[in-house]
Amino acid sequence: MLEIIFGIIAGTITGLGMGGGTILILLLTLFNGLEQHIAQATNLVFFIPTSLAAIFTNLKQNNVDLKLTVIISIFGIIGAIIGAVISEKITSDSLRKYFAIFIFIIALREIYELYKEYKIKRKNA
Repeated sequence: MLEIIFGIIAGTITGLGMGGGTILILLLTLFNGLEQHIAQATNLVFFIPTSLAAIFTNLKQNNVDLKLTVIISIFGIIGAIIGAVISEKITSDSLRKYFAIFIFIIALREIYELYKEYKIKRKNA
């Protein structure tokens, strides 16, 4: 049952273009008890069909810059290979720590952006 809920949550967030995989990894490690390596690899496989659905929808809505997509995809493939090689050489505990740092940095950035918006609204009020 949890898998159904996880899939719906992560799929919805993926469809919104907000990184559903990050949420899925957290759900799989915290509530399913998967090791970090397995959760991240599972996320990558999950990402293929859910991304395809979002891609087709966004292409239909003309929301995609195809030239930019090709450029970043080529270099993204190179980065993915590098990341997979690095991931193979580190422990699940280390990978979990790096993932936590990544999430923390994203959270700090979002808090900062919200603070900036608040200051602008307050100044204009």
